[in-house]
Amino acid sequence: MTTTTNEFRVMTSGAFTAAYKALIPQLERLTGKTVVTVTTSIGTGDSSIPNRLKRGEVADIVIVADGVLRQFIADGLVLADDATTIARSMMGFAVRAGAPDPAVRNVEDLRRALLAAKAIGYSASESGKYFTTELVQRLGIATQVLPKSRLIGGGERVGTMIARGELDFGFQQISELLPVPGIDHITPLPPEVQKVSAFAAGVGANSADKAIARKVIEFLVSPVAAQAITNSGLEPVGR
Repeated sequence: MTTTTNEFRVMTSGAFTAAYKALIPQLERLTGKTVVTVTTSIGTGDSSIPNRLKRGEVADIVIVADGVLRQFIADGLVLADDATTIARSMMGFAVRAGAPDPAVRNVEDLRRALLAAKAIGYSASESGKYFTTELVQRLGIATQVLPKSRLIGGGERVGTMIARGELDFGFQQISELLPVPGIDHITPLPPEVQKVSAFAAGVGANSADKAIARKVIEFLVSPVAAQAITNSGLEPVGR
């Protein structure tokens, strides 16, 4: 796939999307180009980052969970040089606006809330993997909770499904839940079962201007970008 020389193309997972969108005006000044958001989905559909990269779509930078970026590097889709951790993210949950506060203050509260929930949603990202393969097992409630839990993919957001009333409990990165209208009581997991995920940026193997892409990554770990990252619910990782 070709791209015009006046575009800077970004593929970012949902966790970093709010911070990235807030930084677009600065990125356009830095690059001198129009910043194009190619996709914000890390799922499995046609519009997802993995599938777009595999079919050769151009990405100047790719921002995803650290483990995912390492796999892209191994597959030759992202360059190993300049791959940089730019933020850390905590996992949390939310309910529909107007619903009672689930009052999760500790692990036992979380166990109770998950058992009481009628429909639980999780994403195809790192948070969803953690929820289905580690968290509910550690809580000893996998057999009760997983049958009423639903993978939300195809570019759909967990928070949006909660807001529509299709889920009464949703689990995702806090930075992905915060921007969604119609949800409430966005709460981090208790510290004992919290998992902090690192998000990293790398230069796309088919980037049209790798030097500018490297400058953008340097900007994302600079103090200038830190406030937008913090405002989005992430922890900046500066140099």
